[in-house]
Amino acid sequence: MDQFPKEFDREVWNMNKIEREEEEEEDDEEEEEDVQDDWDDWNADEEEGEEGFDSSFLCLFCTSKYNDCATLFNHCNSVHNFDFHGIRKGLGLDFYGSFKIINYIRSQVAENRCWSCGFLCQSSQDLQNHLHKTLNLNEIKALWNDDKYLKPFSEDDPLLYSFAEAEEDDDISPITNNHQRNTDTNGGNCNTDEINRASLPFHLNRSNENEMADCSSTSHGYLNTPSNLEVVIENTVKATETLELNDKTQEDDRLKITRRNFYSKDIKNVNESYFGSYSSFGIHREMLSDKVRMDAYMQAILQNPSLFHNAAVMDVGCGTGILSLFAAKAGASRVIAVEASEKMAAVATQIAKDNGLLRNRKQTGDCGMSSGTVEVVNGMVEELDKNIEIQPHSVDVLLSEWMGYCLLYESMLSSVLFARDRWLKPGGAILPDTATILVAGFGVGGTSLPFWEDVYGFNMSCVGKELVEDAAKGPIVDTVEANDLVTSAAILHTFDLATMHADEVDFTASTELEPNLHNPSSKSENGETETSWCHGVVLWFETGFTSRFCKESPAVLSTSPYTPKTHWSQTILTFREPIAITSSKSATNKSAAVGSFASPAVKVHLRLSIVRAPEHRSIDISLETTGIASDGRKHHWPVQLFTLR
Repeated sequence: MDQFPKEFDREVWNMNKIEREEEEEEDDEEEEEDVQDDWDDWNADEEEGEEGFDSSFLCLFCTSKYNDCATLFNHCNSVHNFDFHGIRKGLGLDFYGSFKIINYIRSQVAENRCWSCGFLCQSSQDLQNHLHKTLNLNEIKALWNDDKYLKPFSEDDPLLYSFAEAEEDDDISPITNNHQRNTDTNGGNCNTDEINRASLPFHLNRSNENEMADCSSTSHGYLNTPSNLEVVIENTVKATETLELNDKTQEDDRLKITRRNFYSKDIKNVNESYFGSYSSFGIHREMLSDKVRMDAYMQAILQNPSLFHNAAVMDVGCGTGILSLFAAKAGASRVIAVEASEKMAAVATQIAKDNGLLRNRKQTGDCGMSSGTVEVVNGMVEELDKNIEIQPHSVDVLLSEWMGYCLLYESMLSSVLFARDRWLKPGGAILPDTATILVAGFGVGGTSLPFWEDVYGFNMSCVGKELVEDAAKGPIVDTVEANDLVTSAAILHTFDLATMHADEVDFTASTELEPNLHNPSSKSENGETETSWCHGVVLWFETGFTSRFCKESPAVLSTSPYTPKTHWSQTILTFREPIAITSSKSATNKSAAVGSFASPAVKVHLRLSIVRAPEHRSIDISLETTGIASDGRKHHWPVQLFTLR
């Protein structure tokens, strides 16, 4: 009897145990199902959130959008000369530094301003054409090293929070890094004050530091205290708003100084090289031997005695002093010959002395008489009053031969305009007083192709084709024969040197070229007009000594292909592919592209910009070409960029 109850109890206990185990298994299964349901719900929410988030990344410089940062930055590097990863690595930019440069660039692009050199363009397209590689990143780093660029320039800019994903070493957030560094340093306990300053996007001003101290009294710091974190964020936002308000009223002086120092250093180096190059007598012999040049200036000066009689004359960039000598011979009472090259200033002084025309400063006083007329001053015209005593607006005639290749190369016009505004009397004369850039299309004769097609009976045209391809990458200073022009000439832009402003040196202009009906090369043997191929455009200039000032004998200096050659030659811009043109109005093949042989263009529309390049004294040229067929159809070719340096 005793044994049975014990066995029965044991069986009951075993059964209860089995039931408990089965219940526990059921509970575990239910918990797993609940966890799985929660996980599925979380994943669904995450996927839904991802679908609602705009993952397209807008280019920093244009309207292109990309699905990932890597593709976007590759585009910026190849198209806009902006190597984001190279800049980050080269300058050692951390998360915040990278954050700042993105906002800085977006702010500059919004103003059509170059992010690296600060040049202000007329349009977004002009800016994209202007963008260039940066010469020295360290010189301009301070431009975006301002806490105002921690505020996103564009609302909801996904690039600001995703750029680090493209680099494997940027997969840890900066706050985590700062928190980890403080934990390691302090043996597990964060120094709250250090975190507040190191991990915040910027240092708060003194009025906020006291509030920060109040909220950081806990031993664990604000990272683990939501209420303290809210206070910190609130203070940060207030400080950001304060900085933003200050930035709207006054630009940071540090940025101005940095930009000025960068430009000054670059300009100084280029100026030294530029003025040093004019120390070569070979250059001066070439210019003095240029009959077109010399005849125009001789006529304007020597054949207009009423303009120069007893006049005070300034010659900007006198070189050997030849124009100053002409002015003295024409009857000027005083000629100030300004020359930045130390060697050429000494040479000009000696030449004036040898010809009995040197003005001796020591013998010239308030009551003294001058022993001559020409006074040579070594220095830049912008610093003239540091070298001699001269009253503002005291010059009657401002004289200069300032023109470079394509008229504006060397950027000397800015110095002439400075001298005009500073030293020329109201109503005084400036010679020359007009300058015009003209353009025309040239045919195969303006290229090297004909030479290589027959070299002592052998076809070497493969060389010519490669040379033409290379020519499309940069401007060529050379001469083009008039009979190689296949379009009429057109005026591109005209400057009035007496009235223009210095910021009008850079320009964008449009014009249309029509096939040249008088060109024999565009006609067949029976006199009918045929299709010609336009391989590019040629630029030249003319300067005028007009009757506005040269009343007795106006003069023109032309570098046209239709006139005798000059040392300026012309500037050739070669198309990437030639354009078929014709003056015939007959029906064309509408299925063929405009500008092809089957559908030649009856007009070629040009939009051309010439601006001063970031490299001092160089110029950037952008060329947009459109062919127009007789039926009105158009074909646009990609913009071409050239730098004349």
